[in-house]
Amino acid sequence: MTVPRPLQPNLWPPRIARCFLAIFFIVLTSCGDPSEPSASKPVNVAQEVSPSTDEAATPIEPSQNAINRQLSEIRKQDQVSNPFYGEANIRTLRKRLKDPDIRSNPGLTLQTLMLLGIEEVDFGNLDAGIARLKEAHELVGLLDAPNTVRAQIIASLGMAYFRLAENDNCCARYAPESCIVPLQGKAIHTVRQGSEQAIHYFAQALKLKEVDPYLRMKCVWLTNLAYMTLGDYPHKVPKGLGIPPSAFQSPIAFPKFKNIAHGLGVDHSNLAGGAIMDDFDGDDDLDLVTSSWDTSEFMNYHENKGDGTFQERSESAGLNNMMGGLNIVQADYDGDGDLDILVLRGAWMGELGRHPNSLLQNQGNGTFIDRTHEAGLGKVHYPTQTAAWADYDNDGDLDVFIGNETDGRIAAPSQLFQNQGDGTFIDVAQDAGVTNDRYTKGVVWGDIDGDRYPDLIVSNLFGENRLYHNLGDGTFEDIASAAGIDKPIRSFPLWTWDFNNDGNLDIFISAYSARVGDFVLHYLGHPTKVEPSGHFQGDGRGAFTNVARADGLDQPMLTMGSNYGDLNNDGYLDFYLGTGEPDISVILPNMMFLNRGGEHFIDVTMAGGFAHLQKGHSVAFADFDEDGDQDIFEQMGGAKRVDKYRDSMYENPGFGNHWLKVKLIGTVSNRSGIGARIHAKFVEKGEPSRSVYRHISSGGSFGANPLREHIGLGKATTVLRLEIYWPTSNQRQIFKNVAANQFIEVTEGEPQFRVIARSTIPESDY
Repeated sequence: MTVPRPLQPNLWPPRIARCFLAIFFIVLTSCGDPSEPSASKPVNVAQEVSPSTDEAATPIEPSQNAINRQLSEIRKQDQVSNPFYGEANIRTLRKRLKDPDIRSNPGLTLQTLMLLGIEEVDFGNLDAGIARLKEAHELVGLLDAPNTVRAQIIASLGMAYFRLAENDNCCARYAPESCIVPLQGKAIHTVRQGSEQAIHYFAQALKLKEVDPYLRMKCVWLTNLAYMTLGDYPHKVPKGLGIPPSAFQSPIAFPKFKNIAHGLGVDHSNLAGGAIMDDFDGDDDLDLVTSSWDTSEFMNYHENKGDGTFQERSESAGLNNMMGGLNIVQADYDGDGDLDILVLRGAWMGELGRHPNSLLQNQGNGTFIDRTHEAGLGKVHYPTQTAAWADYDNDGDLDVFIGNETDGRIAAPSQLFQNQGDGTFIDVAQDAGVTNDRYTKGVVWGDIDGDRYPDLIVSNLFGENRLYHNLGDGTFEDIASAAGIDKPIRSFPLWTWDFNNDGNLDIFISAYSARVGDFVLHYLGHPTKVEPSGHFQGDGRGAFTNVARADGLDQPMLTMGSNYGDLNNDGYLDFYLGTGEPDISVILPNMMFLNRGGEHFIDVTMAGGFAHLQKGHSVAFADFDEDGDQDIFEQMGGAKRVDKYRDSMYENPGFGNHWLKVKLIGTVSNRSGIGARIHAKFVEKGEPSRSVYRHISSGGSFGANPLREHIGLGKATTVLRLEIYWPTSNQRQIFKNVAANQFIEVTEGEPQFRVIARSTIPESDY
């Protein structure tokens, strides 16, 4: 999810004047009212309902009942004690503001008013928050407070009004283009007061001397956005504060993808969460499942009706009581031919994050039953948001690695659950040597050296990353440093892919270290000192080179959700990054990068209509309307209650290129075909033959693509040679002269493929 550093249980306001507030925070966190629910004294719900250690004497409670009971108790506690959206801080600060000892001390009163104002705004109580911040603004004028404090109060007022402007316009008067930069048409605010007041207060903050440079840069950025919301950018932006219009343009022409989520009925308004697009009911079209980390919000299931529209049926699918879940990932764990879902919970919250995950077994028709405890995944609970499926031991069934978050508050070893082939799992992480014991933010599998055994790549925030090389005997060796992928230190999502189609697996690990000021410097054409992302090109033997600078990817990134796909069906993989952090003032465009022939990436964010300013989380590339090109779904919303927003679906306008979709069915290998590789060889209009390489997975570590593979073919109408390699059985299947523009199913060991669907779009339309 989305923070710059793990938060202490009672220390979660945005970056503010730390020195000035340190003493107050000590008072706040050490003298709380024992009668108030406290984040530092959580109820250990997980321990209350975990199975007895004497399993022979105490039968395991059915998962559905156990998980429902746990989630119900967690929900009650969470609404108060959750450090991001709970009420505990507000309750404490409101009570302190009434304390005569606080009121008699102007300094403590000022601090309390400022903190309470910020908390009220974060919670969505905008009028109350603005009122408190205004009181603080009046009081600070009577005190000899440093400019850093004055600036923070004034800037917080500006941000509160900016958020009010979003509520009054982007939310209350929503249009599909709302919040997408450059703001135009219906994205321009008709209710002007919020943005006008935001501009007023940002201007006041910028006039103060000795203001923190980071805060100054943030005010400059938000000032430009506020003028843009009013239709007054760039001509009314004060001299010296303007960000050039070129910052809101793409370097190449690129068609716009329209946000059609509202028309499809899939634009849920929620906090941060997960998303999967795949076929859950076995009718060969792509359904949509989403989640929110708010434990009061249930998962959503949208069934694809086969005509490019969706029907919401969360209740009949059995998901209307599945609360929370920052991330979700799919796989056929029991090999019965349908896709199951793993729900991941508790991330970012340390000891408070001992929430149970849920393993939801598909009943074959898009309905789900919780099997967590029966499967052996419910014995202990750790904070997590990331997991990945693979057959690491090549025994034909799927295992799962769950990356947990160890920090100073909790020891949370990661877990490697080995599939026993009977619907149950055993945690073998300790024996395998993959407990990680760091702050895990992303995990993926990929065979980096072609030895048939999938290796495990782990992204850690605040520590070196891991590359666990699979030794083939059930154990792993961390070779991240030797392989050259131990950086960036502050990293978040990652994925494995073959971005240049050379047949070798590459790795992308996105940095999570940039600040708003770094983006402003970048937009102004100035260099930044941010830690670069890891755009690692593999040599096929287990070593990697970071080619981010050479490929145009050394710019600031603050990535949360992400995934990759082929926007224009040219056979080269592009990628989309959701941006943000919990601080509601961190408002940055989500970012799309176009792959130019495997040699360079170009930022097409602005031209393509992808520059959404709301917090971006799980991303899925998928052809939901079966017209032959990949559309992009993005689950939106932040960590704080005020940062709820509607999900987005960007419709691909088409590029006139051909494609092939391939669904794999394992027989000796795992049923989902996860880990299998595809090599498509073709010729485009007399050009030399070229290849496209794919490996089967759900994509990145925060968002899930379909497990069927979508292969762009450019102008080629025939795949001359289609090769499927199955690592478990070490077998290759080869098919020749496969026609483009069709969806096929390949079963391991079968001499012929099955055609599921052929395109009904006339070839002239391509």
